[in-house]
Amino acid sequence: MIPHRHDHSRIGLLGGSFNPAHDGHREISLEALKLLNLDAVWWLVTPGNPMKISGDYAPYEERLAFARRIADHPRIVVSNFEDRKGLQYTVDTIEALHDLWPQIHFVWLMGADSLAGFDRWKNWKRIASLVPIAVFNRPGSEAAVTESIAARALALFRTPSGRAAEIVSAEPPAWTYIETTRNPASATAIRDRRAAEKSP
Repeated sequence: MIPHRHDHSRIGLLGGSFNPAHDGHREISLEALKLLNLDAVWWLVTPGNPMKISGDYAPYEERLAFARRIADHPRIVVSNFEDRKGLQYTVDTIEALHDLWPQIHFVWLMGADSLAGFDRWKNWKRIASLVPIAVFNRPGSEAAVTESIAARALALFRTPSGRAAEIVSAEPPAWTYIETTRNPASATAIRDRRAAEKSP
């Protein structure tokens, strides 16, 4: 899905290494489509996360292809936007997307496990000022929604989950927490299991 310049679509952005993509990513995307009343979700597969060890990455094209297999939905678009534009940081990606499609209502999607360390992202407060954020439950990371540095800093801008769709067209900062996602899948656990299976 490549929007037109004056398209007013509602697009969810799910960024990450997708190393590998898994059903947890898909569950978040499907819930976002439904509860945020989105037209599409874009998976932004990063060429490299500055907070992760580059040697742990599967080849980029392999991650991209596997993500497309997992997504398997007409309104989930797996994108190499960051690779094509030479982008590495979320704040730069969001600014680039706004420059290209200023009329689109973008919303950033993240798991609660990412919210726990959101304050370590480059210019995280700038991100919160640029785009609404929907945080999704990840088993074991529930406390981040109230106890993390970012959650406390943005507490006044939180919208109840029953009105989650409102944040997409709201002036940021605006965020919500959606509790209904329960999939425990973890890319780290998947990689560890694969490594164990290969070891003699």
